[in-house]
Parts: sequence; C-alpha cells; structure tokens
Amino acid sequence: MTPGPTGTVEAVSVTWAVKADLPTDTTGIDKREVPVVTLTPAGVEGDRVQDTRHHGGRDKAVYAYAGEDADHWAAELGRDVPPGWFGDNLRLRGVAVSEALIGERWRLGDDVLVEVTQPRVPCMTFQRHVDEPRWVKRFAQANRVGAYLRVLQPGQVRAGDAVRVMHRPAHGVSAARWFGEQDPADARRLLDAQERDGLELAPSLLAYVERALTRA
Repeated sequence: MTPGPTGTVEAVSVTWAVKADLPTDTTGIDKREVPVVTLTPAGVEGDRVQDTRHHGGRDKAVYAYAGEDADHWAAELGRDVPPGWFGDNLRLRGVAVSEALIGERWRLGDDVLVEVTQPRVPCMTFQRHVDEPRWVKRFAQANRVGAYLRVLQPGQVRAGDAVRVMHRPAHGVSAARWFGEQDPADARRLLDAQERDGLELAPSLLAYVERALTRA
C-alpha cells in the first residue's frame, strides 16, 4: 500500500506518580500529559512500569488510545478523560486504534516507527485507578480497548505529529476483533501470517492464539 496521512498525535503522556494499588503493590498507571516523549524498544522514557509481569517490555512498550474512543467515554461517564486517563502514552486522533490490525505499522512524525502487537486487556488495577463501578466489564463489553505497540525505530513524539500507516497485514485480524472473539479461524490466520509473512506474534498473544486453536 502507499503510505499516507492517517491522523495525528493528540497528546503524549508518562507516569505522573507511582501510587499504591493493593497493600503490597504499586502502579504507574497514573499518567499525565507532557510536551514530548522518547519512545524506545524498552518503553517510554520517564514512564514507570511496576508490574513487569503483565506490563511493559518490548511487546507492550507503548499503549495507544484513540481520541474518538476517549470522547465516547467522556460522554458515557459524564466526566473528563484527559490524556493518560486510560494509562495511555499516546492519545491519537483520526486513527482507529482498536481496529488496527495485529502487525500494522505506523510512522509517528518523521522518525518513529511502531507496530501494533495486541489489544489491551483491562484489569482491576485499571478499575481502581478510574474509580468507576464494574469498569472492567464495561470497558471490555464496549471493546474500545486500544492497542499496545512495539517500537521498531525509536525517537521523540509530540502532540501534532502526523500518524501514517506504513504497513497493513493481509490477515484482517484487528486488536478489537481478537479481543472480542478469539475465533479459531482468526487464530489460524494469525499463525499463517507468522509462518508465511514473518508476522512476529508477541508471546503473550501467541499463548491465546494457540489456546483458541484447541477449540477448533
């Protein structure tokens, strides 16, 4: 495909403060908007990942959320949902983040290249952070989950940077589609793309893909 303008970076955010979550745990989910961030393969400089078992690392280096989905929640909840409210590092406008395909690649600004790896799975830490009743269930049912990104080419990103789709795989399985269905046929499409086209499935996603195949 021919790359072209897709949308823009609306805001960038990093951890504002590490806060207590459970009596023995802390979380870096409380993120606030900053002027510029540096994306690296290991994550976002200045971010704080406390639960390294479930967050961060190469395949969850950056979390992106769509401004349009944030608008939906602001209306639904009757409250502001500023950049970082979802634990997002990137708030993108004009980019259907949840509908991005696994393995889709975006150019952010002039230098940074990222790849969509998997959907965000909501957890109780997220629910406690936003302080909304039944939040995990509501967020999951809406399937406006956003996407984790792998950083292929590092660099700085700021509000106003263009977002361009550079590569879109042929398998057709989006982050939201996988999160909502985990269909065995989609699992086979993802594995075929890995074997045939060089798609690199994140280990955490691959485990669910292989499990889905057992239901075929």
